Amino acid sequence: MFISLPQYLFSLYLGGLLIFWFLLHLSGLKTDFWNYLYSFAFSLMPLFGGLFGIYIAKPWGFLKSFIGKAIFYISLGLFTWGAGSMVWSYYNFFQKVAAPYPSLADIGFILSLPFWTIGIVNLSYATGARVNLKHNKRRALLIFIPVIVIIVSYYLLVVVARGGIITSSFDDYLKLFFDLAYPIGDIVILSLALVVFGLSLNFLGGRYKLTIFAILIGFSLMYVADFIFSYTTTIGSFYNGDFGDLMFTLALFTITFGIFGFYSLPRN
Repeated sequence: MFISLPQYLFSLYLGGLLIFWFLLHLSGLKTDFWNYLYSFAFSLMPLFGGLFGIYIAKPWGFLKSFIGKAIFYISLGLFTWGAGSMVWSYYNFFQKVAAPYPSLADIGFILSLPFWTIGIVNLSYATGARVNLKHNKRRALLIFIPVIVIIVSYYLLVVVARGGIITSSFDDYLKLFFDLAYPIGDIVILSLALVVFGLSLNFLGGRYKLTIFAILIGFSLMYVADFIFSYTTTIGSFYNGDFGDLMFTLALFTITFGIFGFYSLPRN
């Protein structure tokens, strides 16, 4: 199994974050400076990882090739997510708002979804997976899975968390939109990623199997993280550095780890 130098260094940073989270969890702190610092620290991964990913896209043809565009757009999505989290940290440190949701930070978060979708679609073109999407059964599966997840997400976030009541407050409607948009966007991306992974294991001789697998796992974890975030902010149990933030940490790490796998080009 080949691991590039950026992936190795990035893994060391993750190790430090996990130790940080574990100590924070043991301390029982929920509204302290250290909670905000953890949120800021894990957000540096997508911010700088996305920038480096855009640099990695250049030797792959940048926007002139499918694989170059896949790397670029997934990296751009990482960067916008990281930028949104920097705005979140601004609210934490300077406005003393623990959970600014919805807020201007969501502009960066929500922008990541279309960028990631474009990236995964281009990855399907690059690996040849799009050819297999022409089969009716596979296309039906891509429609069936998102619909089921939308129904489940709506039930848990509206019926369970809100008691089936949606107030007339603008903020509540705006929050409801993001509560549903994040997991729905994630599952659409995940559905595409599942097809790409299943049909591209031998891409370039299987050298990038770990890379593609990491991207798939990352988007799977993003759905879980977004869902936990939406649920905990609805019932009022969210705090910076909670289990949901740990899931975001792991999700953003694995997506970025996957992108860093393209740092080394195949010799042939």
